[in-house]
Amino acid sequence: MNPVIQNLQIVPINYYLYFCTVLFCIGVMGVLVKRNALVILMSIELMINSINLLLAAFSAYSNDPSGQIFVFFIMVVAAAEVAIGLAIIVVIFRTTHSIDIDVLNKLKW
Repeated sequence: MNPVIQNLQIVPINYYLYFCTVLFCIGVMGVLVKRNALVILMSIELMINSINLLLAAFSAYSNDPSGQIFVFFIMVVAAAEVAIGLAIIVVIFRTTHSIDIDVLNKLKW
């Protein structure tokens, strides 16, 4: 068996569940509370990474590498999302000189 998988299985699966739940809740609170577009994008990434960690942990516990391959593809899509999101934030900043999402109503037609 792969030594990385053995080390991952030393920690009980409940700890991964608790940790990923806390990370996901922090991300949700960041999306709901903050008004800064950059912080909202970071909170979404935190939620995606908590789900990826949980998927990798379940994959290691079930000895099925397909979950870890799926995590890799999710990370590729998330990286593309961040690149596009940051480009949109730069364009919005150039237009409004702010990244506060309450200021975005100026962009209406």
